[in-house]
Amino acid sequence: MIRAALAALALAAPAALAGDLAFVTSQNGNAVSVIDLTRREVIATTTIEGAPAPVAYDPATARAFVISADTGRLTVLDESGAITGTLDLGEGAFGIATGPQGAVYVADWYGGRLMRLGVDLETLWQAETGAAPAGIAVSPDGALVATADRDADAVSIFEAASGKRLHQVKTAGPHPFGITWHGGRIWTADVQGDSLSMIDPVAGKLTGSLPTGSHPYAVAFAGGRGFVTDQYGSTVTVFDPEALTVIDTVATGDYPEGIAPLPDGSGVAVANWDSDTLQIIDATTLQVTAEIDLPAGPRAFGSFTGRQVQP
Repeated sequence: MIRAALAALALAAPAALAGDLAFVTSQNGNAVSVIDLTRREVIATTTIEGAPAPVAYDPATARAFVISADTGRLTVLDESGAITGTLDLGEGAFGIATGPQGAVYVADWYGGRLMRLGVDLETLWQAETGAAPAGIAVSPDGALVATADRDADAVSIFEAASGKRLHQVKTAGPHPFGITWHGGRIWTADVQGDSLSMIDPVAGKLTGSLPTGSHPYAVAFAGGRGFVTDQYGSTVTVFDPEALTVIDTVATGDYPEGIAPLPDGSGVAVANWDSDTLQIIDATTLQVTAEIDLPAGPRAFGSFTGRQVQP
């Protein structure tokens, strides 16, 4: 079994060379690409069967976690892209996120539940969510965790330690999918509402919204700005998170989905499913500064970027 090896790896968290990495899942190509974000190039490609789509990279433990959408199998990678273990979670496992002390959270789409796994992937608790939980977001201090409950048109907010659900909050638009924690607030991309929701996690209230492009998928923040991928628009909507106003729209490749900030905060990385590319957008100029070719169908749903921890 993989538990002992995973625990040792997590505690040691080695990193021979510190750098900015991205782990991008390609669902159609059954692959994960490890990308050096400084050099803007793919440094490793790993085959993972079963349509890998959700991903979470945890630099603190030097691990990346990938779920195969067709099977619910969790695959663990080290920072070289080597597979260090697998765990069958069952069909329906989808959204994934990491937290402090090696915590791993997985949403069960069919079962309507959230589970917390420990550092060696043992189940610590399970809790009921709304219907069809998709994305997961963890507060920076690790105290709270939230799920975007797509078919409930809501967000569930839990105590991370116990799994107790504190709030369930209706979103501004239907079908929230991607979810992000930023500035003490929770943000969701509401796919069927062409809107973004802003939620106060402590009060458990919807506190704002703004329009996006067609079929927003996920949200990221960089350079004091917010960025939303618009699947059907082949665009990214850029907004001011304080004023809740749209700043601009940036053209991307076809069908942008996953989005994550560059570790230095200078921009965002966008995975374009139908163009088979990863694009880098500068947060200040809003220009596409790099484009990297990838295996077919990159989705990268989750927090897929990070800076390696110094040894």
